[in-house]
Amino acid sequence: MVFIHDTRQSLTAAVDLVNTLPVTASDGVDRLVSVQDFERFLSTHPYTGTIRHDAAEVTAVRGIRSRLHRLWEVDRDGAVPLVNEMLRDGRALPQLVIHDDYDWHIHAAVDEAPLATRILVETAMAVTEVIRSDEYARLRVCDADDCGSVYIDYSRNGSKRYCDEGNCGNRMNVNAYRARKARETA
Repeated sequence: MVFIHDTRQSLTAAVDLVNTLPVTASDGVDRLVSVQDFERFLSTHPYTGTIRHDAAEVTAVRGIRSRLHRLWEVDRDGAVPLVNEMLRDGRALPQLVIHDDYDWHIHAAVDEAPLATRILVETAMAVTEVIRSDEYARLRVCDADDCGSVYIDYSRNGSKRYCDEGNCGNRMNVNAYRARKARETA
């Protein structure tokens, strides 16, 4: 599945942010607790605009994770009101911008808006493209029985079943192999 660069970048950041929630981790650990955790997230997903790098901002970003997670709990039609609410709450005003090494792309929140607001709006804009392209089924939750991580299936044929968080695909294949071998020897 091909999405434009900023859409894919926003979707990937949303996946990584949602996967910091304890409910998505097999070990139940919250992966966004400290400013240091937040800095690790930002080093992978740099955002432009105002970033305060303080505990209050970490708290605000932690606060939007559940809203983003809801996008993986609904179908395409159910996502529309969630996305519209995010755009309204962020007072989205889409504009074309160019900066750094990125060609023209859309920013839908002003640089001075709180980072949590900008993340919500950028995610909503990206999910809008997923909905419009009728590819919402590519927002998935890992099929591993011990994992709740979310992911976007970018595979050509849309057949990806497992996340990339905990080696789930390999682990489930090994479990299936062992179960087959156990049945064969029984």
